[in-house]
Amino acid sequence: MDRLMSESDPPIARHMQDPPPGKPVEEEEVVYFEGRPVLRAEQAKAAMFLIIGLILLALPILAEAFDWTRWDHRWMTPVAILLAIIAVLAPWLIVRTTRYRITNYRIDYERGVLKKRIDTMELWHVDDISFEQGFVDRLMNVGSIKILSDDRTTPRLDLDGLPNPRAIFDQLRQRVITVKRHRGVIKMDMG
Repeated sequence: MDRLMSESDPPIARHMQDPPPGKPVEEEEVVYFEGRPVLRAEQAKAAMFLIIGLILLALPILAEAFDWTRWDHRWMTPVAILLAIIAVLAPWLIVRTTRYRITNYRIDYERGVLKKRIDTMELWHVDDISFEQGFVDRLMNVGSIKILSDDRTTPRLDLDGLPNPRAIFDQLRQRVITVKRHRGVIKMDMG
């Protein structure tokens, strides 16, 4: 049965009411990208580390073949093999321990193998944003976004190895403008 609401009925919940006039409506945080850089973007570094690893693996073989008298097989060979493994795995390990979270209000940049560090940059601090994508990067659909800001702890932030970077860049650039307008941030050139 339908009934009319009376004054004795409980008031409508506060979260269901419209915001008071003159107060801006807070937007929910929207995530544009959350994840790791892709290893295919770091091909040159990965190839360099692979070559270093192969050279380190070849040292014990060369020492045996050329009868290097200073090569101590007891400890130098295991050290060379261990360093080769570390060199080959280094690019993968760096990519696996780096995370980006780009939203409509902030960028979180997490990194670290043995020690984690997370930096957060609020978008209203951003002074300049640029996009880089070389020929090979275009073929792989990866790229980099470079951000300059007035943030004291993170004045420059390089987001390398982003998949589908142009879409992220366009969203981020537009959102920086919107957030600055919303906060009333005005850039003054004292020049």
